[in-house]
Amino acid sequence: MAADRRGERIALVLGAGGARGLAQIGVIEALQARGLEIASIAGSSSGALVGGLHAAGKLQVYRDWLVGLDRTRMLRLFDPGIPRTALSGGDRLMAALRELTGSPRIEALPIDFTAVAVDLVRQREVWLREGDLWDAVRASIAIPGVFTPHRIHGRDLVDGGLLAPLPIAASRLSDAHRLVAVDMHGWPERPPGETADAEAEPTGWMPPWLSRWFTADEDDGDDGMGITELMARSLDTMQAQIARVQLAMDPPELVIRIPRDACQFYEFWRAAELIELGRREAEQALDAAGY
Repeated sequence: MAADRRGERIALVLGAGGARGLAQIGVIEALQARGLEIASIAGSSSGALVGGLHAAGKLQVYRDWLVGLDRTRMLRLFDPGIPRTALSGGDRLMAALRELTGSPRIEALPIDFTAVAVDLVRQREVWLREGDLWDAVRASIAIPGVFTPHRIHGRDLVDGGLLAPLPIAASRLSDAHRLVAVDMHGWPERPPGETADAEAEPTGWMPPWLSRWFTADEDDGDDGMGITELMARSLDTMQAQIARVQLAMDPPELVIRIPRDACQFYEFWRAAELIELGRREAEQALDAAGY
């Protein structure tokens, strides 16, 4: 029989994973349905985005907005990067999030929150625990080549997943009873070589500056991967290895794993199915752990 853990305080660690990070919305919903109290959150990249929204009490608002976006409306949130050091400058996306949720300060949030970014000059993690929430999230999601770096206090910061794809250490500041981590590099759901049933590549309406990042030149013989897809797969491989090391060195009480082949990194328009996937994976992990 499962133990009654309703009201138990947990620290939640949300990992980096591009669009499949949206599955962490479903994870949070499953945790809350079991009566677990999320006392603190540490997140990298998409984990910082989802975690920051929950800490601000705006996750449901974001969820409702997100599932209403189609592919075209989602991709139009990516404005060209100026200077051209990345796919997007991130201004449209951040403006949309501020319009949706306001501009809360991290230190005023009802839930303790840490966004993890990376200082490339000093080659170290940066834990953002105060200041404007969306400044911190923008730094944490700044995947090199996809989003331009974000400057905070004179430091150019990039995606926290480069060094901390599963920021367990940043969660140890909490006095919560248990640590729950969401690893975005779980075992694939499909056999090797089989791909997900996804929509066609999102290039029909795009201008050339954008479509070239997603598709490859067939004459190049590179298996159909565009620049961004190649970068994403390379980064994901590195992050998966770092996450395994982090879990081995500092194991949490519970790990919820999202299959690494759940979607392509940019398929944010598949929010509804990814949220359901996260809820399902969380419920299975919670049942297995006796929660």
